[in-house]
Amino acid sequence: MRIELTRAEVPVGLSWAEAAARVAEGRGPVLAEDLSGDPLRFSVDEEHRFALRPMTPGDFPDVTRWVNTPHVATWWDGNRSAEQVTAHYGPGVRGEEAVRYWIWEVNGRSVGFCQDYRIADHPEFALLCGRPDAIGFDYVIGEPAFVDRGLGTKLLWTFLRDLVVPAYDPVSEVFAAPDHRNTRSLRVLAKLGARQGMWFDEPQSDGRVQTVVGCSIDVATVLRTRP
Repeated sequence: MRIELTRAEVPVGLSWAEAAARVAEGRGPVLAEDLSGDPLRFSVDEEHRFALRPMTPGDFPDVTRWVNTPHVATWWDGNRSAEQVTAHYGPGVRGEEAVRYWIWEVNGRSVGFCQDYRIADHPEFALLCGRPDAIGFDYVIGEPAFVDRGLGTKLLWTFLRDLVVPAYDPVSEVFAAPDHRNTRSLRVLAKLGARQGMWFDEPQSDGRVQTVVGCSIDVATVLRTRP
């Protein structure tokens, strides 16, 4: 089922998510398909079941494999060993760092991971991006068979709308900053209704500097849902 509505058709006071849900009349969940233009395009996906669960140490072998796949490693600081993955993600998984890690599942299969955090809890990054009041998020679809199928948009929509926004309410902005050359990631964010903002240089652990693009989603306009 596909849903299209122009931005002018969204009632005053409703988010795009709420307006699409009204059109669907309970035939949900309604997922973003392409919000970069007008009309806004949503769909009800009857083929895939999307879910998120907290990352555990048992996921580290999959995470290691995912971050070393070519389509992911291109945008990271080189290949990572199992020991490096454990050292990097272990503290957050144990609740020792101000970040939450999640595993994405499609029809019960683990396909990638994502994270969310208060940018204000990471002062160096807050200074770089200039968005201290926003909630930051990052994401990876690690399984190559699930890339370039439109699933990333739906997975991120489920993550942001159903998990991130309620957890940090009242949040006004969610923010991601992919590499400026990562057209695939920038396109996914555009399809989620994100707007590109400032470009800035982010230091990497190996001494390189990565030029990234700040991408913001206005929660009240795009994602907000009410009970």
